Amino acid sequence: MRNIACGLLFVPILFFSCVGDAGNKSENLLSYVDTRIGTAPSITKTAGMFGKKTEEFGQTLPAVMEPNGMNFWTAQTQDTERKCKAPYYYEDEKIQGFRNSHWIVGGCTQDYGSMTLMPLSGALKYLPEDRASRFLHADEVATPAYYSVLLKDYDLFAEMTGRSRSAIFRFTYQQPEAAWLVVNPNSDEGEGYIEIDTDKKQIRGYNPVHRIYQGWGESAGYSGYFIIQYENEIEEYGTFSGDSLFANQKQIAQRPGIGAYIRFRVVQGEPVLVKTASSFTDMKGAQKNLDAEIPHWDFEQTRRELTGIWTQRLSQITVQTDKANDKKLFYGALYRASFLPRTFNDADGRYPAFSAGAPIRQLQAGESYYEDFSMWDTYRALHPLITILTPDKVGEMMQSLVYNYEQGGWLPIFPCWNSYTAAMIGDHCISVLGDAYVKGIRNFDMEKAYEGMWQNAFQTPSDFAEYKNGMGRRALASYLKYGYIPLEDSVKEAFHTEEQVSRTLEYAYDDFVLSRIARMLNKEEDYHILAKRSMNYKNVIDPITGYAQGRYADGSFLQEDNAFGFVKFITEGAPCHYTWYVPHDVKGLMECMGGKENYITKLDSMFSEKRYWHGNEPCHQVAFMFNYAGQPWKTQREVRHIMQTEYLNEPGGLSGNDDAGQMAAWYLFAAMGFYPVCPGTPYYVLASPSFPQLTIRLENGKFFTVKAQNASDENIYIQSAKLNGKEYVRNYILHDDIMSGGTFEFVMGAQPNKEWGSLPADCPPVN
Repeated sequence: MRNIACGLLFVPILFFSCVGDAGNKSENLLSYVDTRIGTAPSITKTAGMFGKKTEEFGQTLPAVMEPNGMNFWTAQTQDTERKCKAPYYYEDEKIQGFRNSHWIVGGCTQDYGSMTLMPLSGALKYLPEDRASRFLHADEVATPAYYSVLLKDYDLFAEMTGRSRSAIFRFTYQQPEAAWLVVNPNSDEGEGYIEIDTDKKQIRGYNPVHRIYQGWGESAGYSGYFIIQYENEIEEYGTFSGDSLFANQKQIAQRPGIGAYIRFRVVQGEPVLVKTASSFTDMKGAQKNLDAEIPHWDFEQTRRELTGIWTQRLSQITVQTDKANDKKLFYGALYRASFLPRTFNDADGRYPAFSAGAPIRQLQAGESYYEDFSMWDTYRALHPLITILTPDKVGEMMQSLVYNYEQGGWLPIFPCWNSYTAAMIGDHCISVLGDAYVKGIRNFDMEKAYEGMWQNAFQTPSDFAEYKNGMGRRALASYLKYGYIPLEDSVKEAFHTEEQVSRTLEYAYDDFVLSRIARMLNKEEDYHILAKRSMNYKNVIDPITGYAQGRYADGSFLQEDNAFGFVKFITEGAPCHYTWYVPHDVKGLMECMGGKENYITKLDSMFSEKRYWHGNEPCHQVAFMFNYAGQPWKTQREVRHIMQTEYLNEPGGLSGNDDAGQMAAWYLFAAMGFYPVCPGTPYYVLASPSFPQLTIRLENGKFFTVKAQNASDENIYIQSAKLNGKEYVRNYILHDDIMSGGTFEFVMGAQPNKEWGSLPADCPPVN
C-alpha cells in the first residue's frame, strides 16, 4: 500500500513548472515546503530567553489550503478549540482525525467553527482520544496541496487535498468488514448540531462561534456550517454524546461531545471518497461552496488544481542557489506567510456582518471579504509583503477593514473571528491602511477608511459598553491628556491591562502614519495635530538612562533599574526591546538617548549582551536600526546571524509563535535584502541579500531581480551596489523602485565596506 501511495504523488509536470536555477529546467517548488515546520517546541538560540510556555511554539499547521483561503485542512492531534492549543503538534503520537480548521495560525488565540472527521476500521471508536491512531512522521507527506498518512492502528491510508472552502479525502481501507467514518462538530461549549441524511448521502452540522479577548465566551452571532458528502452505500449509522451511543439516530444537538458515525460497504483496498465544504453563513452556503469548488468526485483533479495554485504562489519569488536547505527555508516561509488574513465569504459572495454576525451581507461579483487580521503582529512585515506580491488582494483586504468600520461603527484594533477584540495594543489598522495608500493601492474607499481612522485617533465611544466591547483605542483619554499613558492608568478594559509605555510608543507611530495620510488627503489641520502627537514617544524615554521607562501623571519617571527585564508597562518584552520602537523618528530617538554614539552603544549591546529576542515582534526592527546611524554593515551582520540561528528547517525550527505569518515575512524580507522598518512610508532598509539571484514576479507583469555576486554564508557584507546599472550608495530602497521592475545588483564580501551606505544622510528620511 505504501508503494501505491508513493505513486499517487505524481502530478503532470505542467503543474510544477517554473523557472529553475539555470533558467532552462522545471522545478517542483512544492518539494521544498514541509508544512510541519513550526509544529514542535522551539529549539533555536533565543527560544525561551524571554518567552515562556506557548510562546516557545511556532503554533503552525501542516495544512492543505489555498493561499489566504477560508479553511485550513489539517491532521488533528489535539481535540479542542481552546485558546493557545493548535490542532496539530509534531510531538503527539496519534492522529484523531482531519479538521477544517480556522486556527489563527502561529498565534495563541483559538480555533472556531470547525469540524473533524476520522476514518477508522474494526470496532467502532468515536471519541477523539479513543479512536486516535498511531502514525509515523516518516509515513506523512505534508505539502500545501496534498497531505497523506498511514493510520497504523487501522491499516488505513488517508489522503487529503482541497480548495479554499472545500476538501476531498481518499481513504483506502484494508479492513473493509467494518469501515467507519466519524464526524464531530467541535463545540467545546456543547452547542453544536449534527445530522445524517441517508437519502442525500450527507452529514451536515454546525458549530457556533464564540469570542475571546473582550466578550469572553459570548456568541459571535454566527456558526461554522459544514456538509460532508459520501459516495458509498452505508450499512449502519448513529450519533453519540460523550460516552453514550445512539444507534440509528439521525441527529443530535446541544450536548457536550456530540458527533455522528456511518459504516461503509467497501471492498478491501478500494479507495473511498468523501468530500466536504463549510460556510460561515448557512447550510445552503456550504452546499454552494462544495458545488462551486469540487462538483465532481475526481480526487486527482482537485489535487492538480491546488498544486497549480501553489505553484503560481511559490513562483512569485524564484531564487537561484545550489543550497537546497536555503530553498526549503525560503519557500517554507512563503507558505507560512500565506495563511492570513483568511477569505471569509462564500463562493457566491455572502458573509456574516462584522461584529454581530447578522444580517448576511452580499459582495459585488468577484470581490472577496477577509477576516482574522492578527494586526499587532502582521502590520510590520506580512502586510508590506502582500503589498509587493499581490497589491490587488491588499485593496480587498483594506476594503474589508472599511466594511468592519461601516458595519460595526468603529475601525477595529485587532479584528478576529469577524468581531471586535482588544487582544493586543496599538491601533495598527491605521498602519496597514496607510501603508497601502502610501504605496499606491487605490482599490478601496480611502475617504471612508480615513473617517474610521480619524475616529479611533480622536474619539472614545460614548457608550461604555461599546468601549468595553473592544471599540476604540484603549486609554486614549490619558494619551491625549498627558501626551503619554501614565502608570496610574491601569487600562482595565483591555485583555492586556497596563502596558502603558508600549501603548504610548505605538500610538505615536500610528499618529505618524495617519498624519501622512491626512496630508495626502489635504486635511492640513489633522496633519499638524497628528504630526505633533507622533512625537509623544519622547515622553516615555527616560532622559537619564535613554531607555523607555514608566512615567507617572505628575511627570516623574519610575525610579527603577528595569531596562533588561519584563515589566508590566511593556508589552511582551523588556524596556530595552521597546526603546527602539520609534520607526518614524529615529534621529529624534538618538537625541533622546544623548546622541548617535549613545544610540550605537545601546544598539550594539542588544546583540553583544544577548538582549535581542527574535521570538516576538517588539525586536523585529532592531537589527535594521544600525542603518540610521550610518553603520549598515552591522545590520548586514546581525540580520544574517538571525537568519542562520533563528530559522531552522526542523519542526522546532522557529524561535517563537509564527504569529499569522509575521515571523515568516521577516525571513522573506531579510533573505531578499530589505525590510519595511516603518510601514506607512515608501522606504525599505537594506540588509544582506542572501541568494546569488532572486526574482520577484510582480502583479503588474514586471520583474524585480536582486543579484548578489559572491553571496555566501561568509560573504555577508555589501561592497558595492547598482540599481538598473547605476551606482547606488543609499542604504534603503523605495517601493516604486521595486514595483517599477529592474535589477538591483550587489557585490558581496567577507569584510565590511564601512564606506558604502554609511552617510547618515542616506538614512530613510521618514519625516
